[in-house]
Amino acid sequence: MKISLAQRRARLGVRHRLATPSATVEDAAAGVVALHATDPASVYLAAWARTPAGTDVVGEVERALYEDRTLVRLLGMRRTVFVLDVATAALVQAGCAADIAVRQRKLLEQHLGTIGHPTNVEDPPRWLADVAVSVEKALRARGSATAQELAGDEPRLRQQLHMAKGKPYGAIGNVTSRVLFQLAVEGRIVRGRPRGSWLSTQYVWAPLDGWLPGGLPEVPAAEARAELARRWLHAFGPAPVSDLRWWTGWTATQTKQALAAVDTTDVDLDGEPGLVLSDDLGPVPEPEPWVALLPALDPTAMGWSARDWYVGPHRAALFDRSGNIGPTVWADGRVVGAWAQQPSGEIALRLLEDPGRERTAAVEAEAARLQTWLGETRVVPKFRTPVERELSGGG
Repeated sequence: MKISLAQRRARLGVRHRLATPSATVEDAAAGVVALHATDPASVYLAAWARTPAGTDVVGEVERALYEDRTLVRLLGMRRTVFVLDVATAALVQAGCAADIAVRQRKLLEQHLGTIGHPTNVEDPPRWLADVAVSVEKALRARGSATAQELAGDEPRLRQQLHMAKGKPYGAIGNVTSRVLFQLAVEGRIVRGRPRGSWLSTQYVWAPLDGWLPGGLPEVPAAEARAELARRWLHAFGPAPVSDLRWWTGWTATQTKQALAAVDTTDVDLDGEPGLVLSDDLGPVPEPEPWVALLPALDPTAMGWSARDWYVGPHRAALFDRSGNIGPTVWADGRVVGAWAQQPSGEIALRLLEDPGRERTAAVEAEAARLQTWLGETRVVPKFRTPVERELSGGG
């Protein structure tokens, strides 16, 4: 069975809530499985692009994250922070984060024992286990706390590591963030509301089972990976198996085992083999013409490892050297340009191909809408790309 490029783009527009806006931010997140949250601004901008004009996006995202807690911020696939619904978060914790936690604990123990500053830690596994329990106890006593407050309660968080010793880029820093990262990826603590604006990265931490009463639902790892694969295929399929493996960060064996538990059908993607859910073979009706301004690290733009079918020849301008995409302009399922916010607040556009007069006018109108929504807020992507730097003035 062959699935055309036009059909892949139609599915992208419909299922990623870009051709037709979502009623809620929860639905917007579910449409792409999870919203990228390494850069906090991306969560709000991605929700803005997927909800109706006039939505109080900041208020709605904060309601879902901090009041109703229907969405949760979690470190998962590829050691990346995401915002996702609680049920999906349970799948990610069991199917992705648990493996990351094992690897990162071993690495931190190794660093504590070999590059400690001014001296190495004796018996790193015992030291780390003891400090983690102490930090968690302090956090429960407070209810919630910043990293700085926890370091005051547990001074061992100020233990230092000398990273890249002897290199020009070597640096000495506390293990505070590494220990909190470890507790988070193990599903013991969670990032709560940030201090400051919605652009802030200084989060207040909380025990996960206090933030979400009872914690995340427990799911067997194999079951979690199978269900996560199914959800990804619904949102991003049809696609090559390699795209699923990249997105999840799984091994080849884990990917194969997950897919063995899901009913899929082999398809031809313009000469490349791919998979689609067997109950999802019917065509998706072509949506009305649409345009979108998506933020840096948007989940649609970062949803596949093979991106030529929607990025075209524009990869060099749109991505940084680590593969992070900047702000993009979309029309009918493909990237046609880039955008950036200038210090004045103006949204600057650069079309990398001609989408036609009507689409160009629609893009300009969307840029004006975004500029109005942002108002006095200034957003600088965490990862800068060539065209974004140029459009923004290089600041």
